[in-house]
Amino acid sequence: MTGRKYKNMITSTYDWKINTKEPDAGFFKLAKEHGLAKTAAKIAYERGIRTEEALEDFLKADLSHLHDPYLLHDMDKAVARIRQAIENYEQILVYGDYDADGMTSASIVKEALEMMGAEARVYLPNRFTDGYGPNESVYKYFIEQEGISLIITVDNGVAGNEAIAYAQEQGVDVIVTDHHSMPSQLPEAYAIVHPEHPGADYPFKYLAGCGVAFKIATALLETIPTEMLDLVAIGTIADMVSLTDENRIMVKVGLEILKTTERIGLQELLRISEVDLTTISEETVAFKLAPQLNALGRLDDPNPAIELLTGFDDEEAQAIALEINAKNEERKEVVQNIFDEAMSMVDLDKPVQVLAKEGWHPGVLGIVAGRIMEQISQTVVVLNIEDGLAKGSARSLESINIFHALDDHRDIFTTFGGHAGAAGMTLPEENLTQLSDILCSYVYDNDIDTSAKNTLNLDEELQLGELSLDTIRSLEKLAPFGMDNKKPVFWLHDITVTQARTMGQNGAHLKFKVKQGKASFDVVAFNKGHLLQEFQQAQGLELAVTLSVNVWNGQTTLQLMLADVRVDNVQLFDFRSKNMVLPEGLPTVEEASDEATAVVLDTLPNSETELKEWFDGKEFQAIYFKNRIKEAYYLTGYGTREQFARLYKTIYQFPEFDVRYKLDDLSHYLKIDKILLIKMIQIFDELGFVTIDNGVMTVNKEAGKRDIEESKIFQDLKRLVKFQELMALGTPQEIYDWLYNQEQ
Repeated sequence: MTGRKYKNMITSTYDWKINTKEPDAGFFKLAKEHGLAKTAAKIAYERGIRTEEALEDFLKADLSHLHDPYLLHDMDKAVARIRQAIENYEQILVYGDYDADGMTSASIVKEALEMMGAEARVYLPNRFTDGYGPNESVYKYFIEQEGISLIITVDNGVAGNEAIAYAQEQGVDVIVTDHHSMPSQLPEAYAIVHPEHPGADYPFKYLAGCGVAFKIATALLETIPTEMLDLVAIGTIADMVSLTDENRIMVKVGLEILKTTERIGLQELLRISEVDLTTISEETVAFKLAPQLNALGRLDDPNPAIELLTGFDDEEAQAIALEINAKNEERKEVVQNIFDEAMSMVDLDKPVQVLAKEGWHPGVLGIVAGRIMEQISQTVVVLNIEDGLAKGSARSLESINIFHALDDHRDIFTTFGGHAGAAGMTLPEENLTQLSDILCSYVYDNDIDTSAKNTLNLDEELQLGELSLDTIRSLEKLAPFGMDNKKPVFWLHDITVTQARTMGQNGAHLKFKVKQGKASFDVVAFNKGHLLQEFQQAQGLELAVTLSVNVWNGQTTLQLMLADVRVDNVQLFDFRSKNMVLPEGLPTVEEASDEATAVVLDTLPNSETELKEWFDGKEFQAIYFKNRIKEAYYLTGYGTREQFARLYKTIYQFPEFDVRYKLDDLSHYLKIDKILLIKMIQIFDELGFVTIDNGVMTVNKEAGKRDIEESKIFQDLKRLVKFQELMALGTPQEIYDWLYNQEQ
């Protein structure tokens, strides 16, 4: 990295906000009656569930509480047109999207149409050739070559006005079903089914694309097709929409259906992913199924996903599942390679990072931008350069509204869109410097505090002694967790960390034990492998953790997952061992700027006074003690009376002694280290015991008797040895206390 280097020390990613709301005794009693333990009750209360009715609704997830699909704008019109198409044996095209939500949305509508006897085709656009949203050339192909007379878009945006206008001009009706932000100019489609449409007041605005598709299916089939809720659960969780109201109901029921799904493709994908069907949860979808499905669309043609989700051929399902799994592994490798390259380009002297390079896979740049943002706590834009154009994604901290920052500068972009926390863009390569300048100026002109981090809400303080598998079982009643119902995060402090080790590919992750009293649990920390040495030594750690179940070799145990970590006091790290490698990019203490937060004490000066001057007036958050010593006098000592006597007795025997050529022999004979021997001779010279002229030493046999202690060189050496002993053998805390507290 250029400029001020990245801090490798332990530092929090988020600004912690610890919940202090306490329910009254009445709510605790009510919660207990509904099977909630005290901790779960507190969390439910903090999330706004205060009445018995609200609690029952939240815990029950009753399908009868789903809203009437006909409350959605144009639903009646869309259903009538689809039924007409089925009656007339029209060819219907379901046009989806290349992510997990788009895949599940298209599969739901396809299945509903087929259950009604329709002829239905599905097309998922290729992000590299077709782009996002309706594509006129694809429409043209299906209309002219495949005889399509009705197009139903799912999760494909409320856009593509030109493509939709073209289809309508050809006499082909387009029904748009979607959930993305609505533009000011709507397409002239036959019908627009959208929960946020101003022409209707749908009770819940935050359906995923698959949720809207499910509403279409419900209206068409005139019943709730519960067998499709496994797809709804996958798409809704993958799209990270609000898991409240009917989304919560559909996902909760859908996850139960997923455990016994009859979809052979999903069965294969779950088997390949080594998922225990009995433990399927929202995390199974978020960390296993969704990334796999998304990987297909990020790197290749997404259409095989439809066959995987809706097909009945065992062999084909297995082949597609293996392909998808392989694509996900490829995606992980691609992400890691780009991440490593992009991190090397980070310049923390700038408040916003614009990182661009040729050859980066455009399908994963959003993931990379998100990871870098997590790592450095800055807003990040990552772009691939190809044919003179830079195309990519931005991820932004809460303190910077990336859409607002760039919306007034659309003239520098070929395409641009997004919202407060994320954006996508294409711009000429020559405008990259301007993009960086605009974002940096936005920060400076608006006086934005770039040190301000995103907020992490911590639900409750955690005591390890009170923790058990029953704690998790109680919390699971609040699941599924997601947006607007986050998985509970706990504050853990006054702990001891032991047995820290790396795990995963290239040691990317950490696993360690935390102890509090007699209780101890494992903690898994993703993407913290580079901090192994720091975690092994850190004092006063505070952890933000979630709870999870680990099943291994038939044993079920509770483990903690690290959400964030912080240290309030100064971090002191002992790197004096030869095999301990310092983190890259740390400034030495003598070179450190006033803004430096982490430094290394690398090579020691010979003077303790000089060392203290290096630290004078400077406060650091972390100090790495390497303490290299050029001449290790602490190993030789400052000379004993017996050693001085032996030296004098030996040289007394010679009329003169050439120290230039005989020093090694003398050192060997006396068994005194050469560096100490030189000092001893200098002390003899200072006290007048010897005279040295052009490297030839002569004993002054007439010299008077004097104590070695009278020598300034001896006194300086004595101090140096004590100083070096502290630097080589003292604890980091002892060294720190001496640096900052001890009088010179």
